Amino acid sequence: MGGDYKNYYDEQQENLRETFSEIGKKAELLLTVGQLLLEHGASADRVVRNMKRVAAFMGIPEEKFHLHIMYTTLMLNISDENHSHTSFRKCTKHGVDMRIISAVSKLTWRALRDRFMLEEFRENLKRIAERPRYYNWWQNVLVTGAACGAFCVLFGCDFSAAIYTAVCASLGKFVQIRCAHLGINEYVGMAFAAFVATVAAYFAHYLPTTTPWHPIIACALFLVPGVPIINGLTDMLNTFLFSGAAQFLRTSLIIGGMTFGIVFAIGMFPVVDFTNLRMLPDSDYLSFAAAAAIGAMGFSVLFNLPPRLLPAVGIGGALSVCTRNFLVFECGWGSELGTLAGATVVSILAVRAIHWLHTPMQVLIVPAVIPLVPGVLIYRFLFAMIHIRDLKLEQLLGAIQSGVDAVLIIFGIAVGAAIPNLFAQRAFERKDRAEQERLLQETYKSDAIN
Repeated sequence: MGGDYKNYYDEQQENLRETFSEIGKKAELLLTVGQLLLEHGASADRVVRNMKRVAAFMGIPEEKFHLHIMYTTLMLNISDENHSHTSFRKCTKHGVDMRIISAVSKLTWRALRDRFMLEEFRENLKRIAERPRYYNWWQNVLVTGAACGAFCVLFGCDFSAAIYTAVCASLGKFVQIRCAHLGINEYVGMAFAAFVATVAAYFAHYLPTTTPWHPIIACALFLVPGVPIINGLTDMLNTFLFSGAAQFLRTSLIIGGMTFGIVFAIGMFPVVDFTNLRMLPDSDYLSFAAAAAIGAMGFSVLFNLPPRLLPAVGIGGALSVCTRNFLVFECGWGSELGTLAGATVVSILAVRAIHWLHTPMQVLIVPAVIPLVPGVLIYRFLFAMIHIRDLKLEQLLGAIQSGVDAVLIIFGIAVGAAIPNLFAQRAFERKDRAEQERLLQETYKSDAIN
């Protein structure tokens, strides 16, 4: 059967089955698929898998397909002993859109299963790219507030402080959207958004609440670069070194812009020492679960996740936080190990859920682990760095410890989210390749009969 499959490509000279028939059009379509995925938050290994699947649909065997990914550039070469075609595509507008990642993945399988023509595939791809987002700007503003308010609950605030946080975060998100519409640099816009949200949160301590400083901790967390962090680690571990390094650099720029806005705002006002904030919230597990679910679904809206998947992501967020809190507060585990375990639980469950929900694993995992972000530790470190000249040795060491713990926890989130790729990637690839070959064999038999 395998020999017949290869002979098919050697013998047929028509339509999509000839590797170098309309090679320019095929290369451009392949690069469009890769660009859509890379610019909307897909990891490099997902880009490669989807592009190879499309190449197979076009009649291009894997051994003739050569792809190099550099985060801002895709370089594609298709060659054999007699032909060679090389194309480049710049990818400059990076963001996160889970709907496009999911839709492109489904389209690549449909193209194989339903034997699309090139023009049919092109039209479907165009509709995916041009389809409006599920959520408009004011919905994004509202859910940003809800998500950050939920994070504040996870950090131990009372209900009033959560409401104040939601208002401040919504204001910050509005500023970020306006900066984008005005064409202001993305990272500068993040600095403005963080500054406005933090300044607004400062005045919460004049309002009736028992936790007046918690809104400052949570109001700018909508800027946390969860997708670049997770994708960067995944790409590095999968040997896409240039792409992974670029993702980490982008993460650094986002955190830098966010930090500049926060630090500038904190430096303007007499803010209390964040090292005095408690790490153990008083909420029960039902409150933890509800807040984590709201936070995860809020980020899902920002990532343009299809509405049908929001409940699944909410459950994932609740499971990740409750698992972490149980292991840390009840079993005495360290925060780093508890966070790693929480992210891992969600990742393992997502391996099964993708078959029930028919969506890529990344779409389910990334929003669900965002509520694990160590907001209190990050702010303890930032506050200490601002006032480093006034710190005693013991306080300085405590601040450094907070920074190290925060980095380790964030690393634990990224590793936990990447675990399916680390341990099951080859199994996923074998399964995909087997299904792909089955569909191609069916196409070959059908063409042979006709």
